[in-house]
Amino acid sequence: MHKLKVFLEMIKFEHTLFALPFAYLGAFLASGGIPSGLKLLWITLAMVGARTAAMSLNRLIDRHIDARNPRTAQRAIPAGQLNVAEVYSYTVLSFLLLGYSAYKLNLLALWLMPIAVFFLVLYSYTKRFTWACHFVLGISLGLAPAGAWIGVTGHWALTPILLGLGVVTWVAGFDIVYACQDVDFDRKEGLNSIPAIFGVQRGLEISAFLHVLAPLLFIAVGVVMSMSWLYYLGVGIAVFLLFRQHRIVSASDLSKVGVAFFNLNGYLSVMLFVFSVLDLIILH
Repeated sequence: MHKLKVFLEMIKFEHTLFALPFAYLGAFLASGGIPSGLKLLWITLAMVGARTAAMSLNRLIDRHIDARNPRTAQRAIPAGQLNVAEVYSYTVLSFLLLGYSAYKLNLLALWLMPIAVFFLVLYSYTKRFTWACHFVLGISLGLAPAGAWIGVTGHWALTPILLGLGVVTWVAGFDIVYACQDVDFDRKEGLNSIPAIFGVQRGLEISAFLHVLAPLLFIAVGVVMSMSWLYYLGVGIAVFLLFRQHRIVSASDLSKVGVAFFNLNGYLSVMLFVFSVLDLIILH
C-alpha cells in the first residue's frame, strides 16, 4: 500500500481532474445527453491508463533532470522511493489498459490510439529541443475529448475538433505559467520552454493570449452544438477563472503559481463540464 501511495503521489493522480471532465464533456456532447454507463466506464479507464502511462513515462525520462532540480529532487525516483523497473512496469500496464479500453469502445478508437500514444511519449522529450513543448502537452490532453467523442459515435465531427483545440490552448497557456518557476534551472540545463527562451514577462503574455483563444473555441463549440444559456454561463465562469489566474501571477511575483495551476484550472474543467451537462439535460 505504501508503494501504491508513493506512485499515485508521483504521477499526481488527482490531477486527472484536469482532463477527465473534458473527456466526459466530449462523451456527453456526442450523446446529446447522458452516454451509456459502459461507454463512460471505458472512457474513464482509457483516460486513467493514458494519463498514468504519460506521467510515469515522464518521471522515468526526466529522472536525472529531476534529481538536479531542487524543486523536483524529492520526487519518488530521484529520492529512491521507487525504482526504475517498478515504474516501467506501471507504464506498460497503463498503456495496456488504454489499448484495451479503446478496443472496447470501437475500432476507430483503437486505430487512432497510436496517435495519442505518440504525443504522450513525445511530450517528455520535447523540452530538450523545442519551446513548443507546451503545445505538445496541450495536444496530449486535447485528444481526450476528441477520443471520447469517437468512442461514443465512432466518427469524427467539427465539435470534437473545436473542443480539442480549446483544450490545447487552455493547457498550453497554463503550462507556460507553470514553467515560469523553472526558468533559471531550464536555462542552466539547456532545456526549452517559452519562459526560458522568451522571458517570463513575454511568456505570461503568450499564456494570456492563449487563454483568450480557449474561451472563443469553447463558444464555437456551443454555437455548433446549439447549446443554451447554461453552457455559456459555464464558459463565462471559465473566463473569470482564467482572468483570475493571470491576475494573481506576474513576472515579479510567481508565489501563487501553484494556486493558478492546480486550483483554478481544476475548478475550470469541472465547472465547464457541470454547466454543459446541465444544459444538455435540462434545456435540450
